Amino acid sequence: MKGEQPSLSIEITKECPLKCPGCYAYDASHLGGGQTLRDLNDRRGQALVDGVIEVVDRLKPLHLSIVGGDPLVRYRELELMIPPLLARGIHVQIVTSAFRTMGATWAGLERLLIVVSIDGLQPEHDARRAPATYDRILRNIAGQSVTIHCTITGQMMKRPGYLGEFLKFWTPRREIKKVWFSLFTPQVGDQMPEMLSSDERQQVIQEMMQLRTQYPKLDMPETVIRQFASPPHTPRDCVFARTTQTLSADLTTKITPCQFGGNPDCSSCGCIASMGLASVAAYKLGGILPLGTIFKASIRIGEARSKYKRKSGQKSPTAHALPILQTKEASCASLVSAEEPKAEFDRNSFAS
Repeated sequence: MKGEQPSLSIEITKECPLKCPGCYAYDASHLGGGQTLRDLNDRRGQALVDGVIEVVDRLKPLHLSIVGGDPLVRYRELELMIPPLLARGIHVQIVTSAFRTMGATWAGLERLLIVVSIDGLQPEHDARRAPATYDRILRNIAGQSVTIHCTITGQMMKRPGYLGEFLKFWTPRREIKKVWFSLFTPQVGDQMPEMLSSDERQQVIQEMMQLRTQYPKLDMPETVIRQFASPPHTPRDCVFARTTQTLSADLTTKITPCQFGGNPDCSSCGCIASMGLASVAAYKLGGILPLGTIFKASIRIGEARSKYKRKSGQKSPTAHALPILQTKEASCASLVSAEEPKAEFDRNSFAS
């Protein structure tokens, strides 16, 4: 309702030692055309640390996702910026290929989540993501507590039992806290082997429904999995896109309409964060009022306040309207607490 997006994602570097096929960050359309991630002037050293802290203090997010490039390219800067970020009460997520070792103390830090991207089983992953091979990842995550995130592609679904084999390899390992799956999300007009057909998409949904009961570390509630069958039609319909601001490596360039940038094919969206928040928005309080209704109302109020502030430079005179919505939210909160809704999804741990 303040007109501020609660989640922030920052590409802290344009550098990455990997050259993964289908990577959206280096797609020509990622920044809207005209320039690419590699064209930007990124920061390093204390200038990067100070720049990230300044952005966070200005935008005041509740959740920060640090991406790239690969953030571990700036591992020295991460060591310096993580403590002050956590001291601000922010939930911080680092998304990496784990091509190098991580901070020795990271495993014990509250509100810090490390997400390691894995592209399938070892033969396919190593071919796509060298030098971040399986062997190197296993060495580098030793002693850590990480979430494994795998983007499911059309190639994977050509082989029966692929997802089960993947979970069988990763979930027994003590370093693995949980596993997430996303589906490959193309740009409009793309024709790529990573894209899933409609039949393959339905197959993925069915398999995830079964696998979540076999592998408890697969952190995919039924309510989230169902959302893959009907993703948001446009970025305006996507709760994740509406609540997350994404900045590129110069810390000023905004990535729109969502983290993918360009012109993403929303009808084929497979982003777990989008599906997670869509499942929350679909939950009906008392079986009647969808949470999405409250969200849309708060967005309208927030946009009105922001517009007023930009025009007048003053605080918005909407205080008379806010208690009504606040009363509704208080009632809704008590309903949620009493009912323990099934649409549970950790808002502070969305993959970027």
